[in-house]
Amino acid sequence: MRAKCILCDQVDKIEPFSLLAKQLRKKRKLSYLCDDCSERITQQTNERKKDGNFNLYKEEKTEDYIR
Repeated sequence: MRAKCILCDQVDKIEPFSLLAKQLRKKRKLSYLCDDCSERITQQTNERKKDGNFNLYKEEKTEDYIR
């Protein structure tokens, strides 16, 4: 299976029966990132975490009770 990176438009071959290929086929909205772009984003995120410029916004969970 061929997948195209959404950032650099590089086309990579992935095994057709791998977990990633199955996820890409099943969930069309799932985006594919090549290894280089994924590593670059991870590195930049870790640098922002060290600097203190990283905010992680979590959704507030509400507990619904059934009565």
